[in-house]
Amino acid sequence: MSLVEFDAFQKLDLRVGNIKEVYPIEGSRKLLKVIIDLGDSQKQAIAGISKYYNAQDLVGKRVIVVTNLVPKPIMGYVSEVMLLAAFNEANLSLLTTDKDMPPGTKIS
Repeated sequence: MSLVEFDAFQKLDLRVGNIKEVYPIEGSRKLLKVIIDLGDSQKQAIAGISKYYNAQDLVGKRVIVVTNLVPKPIMGYVSEVMLLAAFNEANLSLLTTDKDMPPGTKIS
């Protein structure tokens, strides 16, 4: 594991998001298009999580997202934010908060 300077970590904008809409991506078995409410805006994530989550079960879920990544095109869609998750060979779990925090709340 390589170490990261604190200044580098502070450049990440981590926020609480609320999943508003989820759509399967045609031609992919694992990708979902996820629309996330960040309080003052909505952003789109393209996430390879359909093996672990049904699209309809994600709507309304609070998640932690990185909001200031360079947008990345994936299968014809643009992923604007990244969902954070814990992952091992058996499972994947989206990161969330243990209390009901409003969309857009900054993570520090």
